Amino acid sequence: MAGAQRESRLQSLGGERLREALVGYAFVLVPMAVFGTFFIYPMGYAFWVSLHEWGALAALEGGPRYIGLGNFRELLHDQQFWTWPPERGTALWNTLYYTALVVPIQMALGLTMAVVVNQGLRFRTFFRSAFYFPALTSSVAITAIAIYILNADGLLNAAIGKVVGHGYTHPWFGDPGTALESIVGLNAWTTSGTVMLFYLASLQSIPTDVYEAAAIDGAGTWRTFWRITFPLLKPAHFFVAVVSVIGALKVFDQAFIVSQGTGGPAGSTVTAVLYLYRVTISGFDYGYGATIGVVLFLIIFTFTLIQRLAFGKAEIGY
Repeated sequence: MAGAQRESRLQSLGGERLREALVGYAFVLVPMAVFGTFFIYPMGYAFWVSLHEWGALAALEGGPRYIGLGNFRELLHDQQFWTWPPERGTALWNTLYYTALVVPIQMALGLTMAVVVNQGLRFRTFFRSAFYFPALTSSVAITAIAIYILNADGLLNAAIGKVVGHGYTHPWFGDPGTALESIVGLNAWTTSGTVMLFYLASLQSIPTDVYEAAAIDGAGTWRTFWRITFPLLKPAHFFVAVVSVIGALKVFDQAFIVSQGTGGPAGSTVTAVLYLYRVTISGFDYGYGATIGVVLFLIIFTFTLIQRLAFGKAEIGY
């Protein structure tokens, strides 16, 4: 009799655990369905499209024609997309050069602003809002204003002319030597506010005990920052670096507006996504455009893995 009751309790416990598991899977099912529908399926479909020759008249020509890795072989030799040795004016190298410049700048600006507004300053809330405000503004509006300011007869050149004592008419967006760098400065300013929020959240999670111990040991402000604050922000460094690199590799709107979609002057602002847009939308070559997208995804994925290994799995907390 006791054995039968024990078996009945075990069966009841097993059934309850099964119901709990089913409820958990039911909650997970909806977001997984959304993720699969809007992320996994488009990625798989893009790869399938990249294996086909798919032009604007594909429907009239019997549909897309399967060519295997033909588009990838063509992209390997596409000197508008990349060259070896690296050469400015090609989409991939412009994008990598832009990323190498903008990511450390916006991370440094964001960390600096986060450290400043984390102090016990007067009007601290105002400064937080002011630093973050550019991230809320439309990039199209900001770029349009930047074009006006950085024009040959714009406000920046007028200010420089006052300093140097003579007229200064450098077209910042119109010169191949400064066009992409001007976009770097523009984007570093607009995105540093978002970076500041990420760093600020991490700064506020650092226990005050470590700072009290450092003060007792006589550590100065600079030494405390480099020996305590900066190392403890390692999870934030990883997250910010990954998000910043992904955003930089996908830069499009500023380059499109500045060059009016051409990637000029002299190809100095053509980026990987802008080149993808020109191939797909302007050239109606959907198969080749999907190939560029797949390659860009692989590049972003590779950079993310490298950053994860560089920061260390044990130190980022997951």
